Amino acid sequence: MEEERLMQGQVEIFRQLFAFADSMALKCAVELGIADIIHRNGRPMTLHQIAAELPATSPDIGCLFRIMRLLVRKHVFVQHDPPTGDGINHQPEFGLTPASRWLVKDGELSLAPMVLMQNHPSALAPWHCFSKCVQQGGIAFEKAHGVDIWGYGAVNPEFNQLFNSAMACTNKIIMKAVIAKYEHGFNRLSSLVDVGGGTGAAIAEIVKACPYLKGINLDLPHVVATAPEYQGITHVGGDMFVEIPKADAVFMKWVLHDWSDELCIKILKQCKKAIPQDDGKVIIVDAVLQSNVTEDAWEDTKMAFDVTMIAHTSGGKERTEVEWKKLLKDGGFNRCNIIALPTVSSLIEAFPN
Repeated sequence: MEEERLMQGQVEIFRQLFAFADSMALKCAVELGIADIIHRNGRPMTLHQIAAELPATSPDIGCLFRIMRLLVRKHVFVQHDPPTGDGINHQPEFGLTPASRWLVKDGELSLAPMVLMQNHPSALAPWHCFSKCVQQGGIAFEKAHGVDIWGYGAVNPEFNQLFNSAMACTNKIIMKAVIAKYEHGFNRLSSLVDVGGGTGAAIAEIVKACPYLKGINLDLPHVVATAPEYQGITHVGGDMFVEIPKADAVFMKWVLHDWSDELCIKILKQCKKAIPQDDGKVIIVDAVLQSNVTEDAWEDTKMAFDVTMIAHTSGGKERTEVEWKKLLKDGGFNRCNIIALPTVSSLIEAFPN
């Protein structure tokens, strides 16, 4: 019995230490556009058919097979084995699964840009600094690159474009879930300010679904300077730590998880000043960690997001329900509702009274 338990422990450690292979194979598939090729042809394809559409004169079919074999095992693609017994040497065909449909780059909803950004060498380098963060404190991204992620993006256009594309693709996915689940929550509002809203894509989706809303998009001046015009949206350059434009409610998506508790409280206090005290509210979209082990299909991803905050932010973190309630109370919001969404994030309504 003890030997069996030790062997299972060995299996688990090997599985964990080679977990990076899944991400690297996934990145390879996105870079080669394999899901796009199969999707464009509208049917499962053999390796030679896929290879014929790659931007390469002499692709290595053996290498491609081994990568696809791993991704089939991980249910990213499906393999259709050929018939036997007819004397013809048929080749297996590879098709899309519900997972690989999220890798189609020109799909309405795609995670391909997120795969490329999270697996870029610049994004991976801070992960190698975790032990230093434990021993010394400090910010992993700064230890790896000498500046925080925002400063790095400012002087590295390629990474900045990857980062912006990753945020844009996840924004579409999250906002579709928000509007599907919470459209009624905007009904009694006439104005809404998106704090840290980037170039305004999220607030634009809300106003498109709720055209009676006056939308305000707040971000740093150099960010909103590049924002496109959206009907019903006013872009405001500013600093959420200093002042937030007044509105019936504040919306923040993937903002508070970037910051420490101390800085989140400062943001929340500015939010409270910006909304009516009798019926105003703050609408937060962020992950809510479960305090105990659950069967939540998203829980492993939420935990991974939390350690990603160590790698990529300056003190940010994901929070449990208890931590959210304490943070909101310390920021001046005594009551809140947590609404599950069909995605990795939840929606939190917070009220000052």
